[in-house]
Amino acid sequence: MTADGRTSAPAPESSLAAHPRNFGSDNWAGAHPEVITAIAEANVGHAPGYGDDPWTAHLHEVMKGHFGPSAQAFPVFNGTGANVLALQSALPRWAAVITAASAHINYDETGAPEKVGGLKIVGAATENGKLTPETIRGAIVGRGSEHNAQPLAVSISQSTEWGTTYTPDESAAIADTAHELDMLVHVDGSRLGNAAAHLGVGLGDITTAVGVDIVSLGGTKNGLLGAEAVIVLNPDISQGMRFLRKMNLQLASKMRFLSAQLNALYGGDLWRVSATASNDMAEYLAERLAEAAESKGMVGLEIVQRVESNVVFVRMPAEVAERARQKFAFADWPLETGIVRLMCAFDTTREDVDALVAAIAGND
Repeated sequence: MTADGRTSAPAPESSLAAHPRNFGSDNWAGAHPEVITAIAEANVGHAPGYGDDPWTAHLHEVMKGHFGPSAQAFPVFNGTGANVLALQSALPRWAAVITAASAHINYDETGAPEKVGGLKIVGAATENGKLTPETIRGAIVGRGSEHNAQPLAVSISQSTEWGTTYTPDESAAIADTAHELDMLVHVDGSRLGNAAAHLGVGLGDITTAVGVDIVSLGGTKNGLLGAEAVIVLNPDISQGMRFLRKMNLQLASKMRFLSAQLNALYGGDLWRVSATASNDMAEYLAERLAEAAESKGMVGLEIVQRVESNVVFVRMPAEVAERARQKFAFADWPLETGIVRLMCAFDTTREDVDALVAAIAGND
């Protein structure tokens, strides 16, 4: 009971036993300790709101370092908000956006780009979640007809929902095709750091350098407490961003705490260190699963995608998945029956992976 007579809630259990590591999503991981420190260091005195603070001023310079001198950064609260804001700011209300059918903006955002953004999403069938110039050309329907939403943008996920990555050449080919067709290019970069780490390149090498116009930059999946950003690379499409961010409920009054997180992640090498760690654990998981399947003769256990980020997709018999879920959480992949998704996070360890593999193999 508290001093004023109220009954206090029990303190949350903080032991690892109460909060085991899991493979359900990289969103399940906590915040990186350096990010928590950055928030605490920003929590001093008073500072101007809505972005007129030193942390946000520094963030603009950090993002220019990654994406070039014309880049403009707009911190926001979450990835769906970033995607809706980015697309809405760049396009008129009659626009259509061509993307992979599996893309987050098409499959996982409850129709927000259409219902909130007022845009038509065209989901194209793809192999391994990746658009190609040929796919884009084939998805253009009704160009010039008043009866059709007009295809004015292409959106690619980097990395994709299937964990695959676009190489710089692949992204450049898509951007060249889109611009040839008078379309803009948006990148849903919720795991942009994982893609760049896998490819061994910088963030600008797979965005600015290849002709991308606007980016939804992720952070939460790579160790932030809850902060993303829209990065405008094409200055011709930034005019309405300041107003739309407020209208779309994405303008933070105490923006210094979002900017401080983004600075902690992107102001140095933390983004690459964290992304590399989760990517490496996914590769290790795939190797261990392949070994277990061979040594145990586990019929039906099969890795179905190349590991190019921090996720492993596995065809897994139902009884094996049920057994493993006695110890670990992971997701059934809704886009294909019998496949599970195993996500690694920045804090996933080899011991976590070994324990999961043991549970799958029945050795625990």
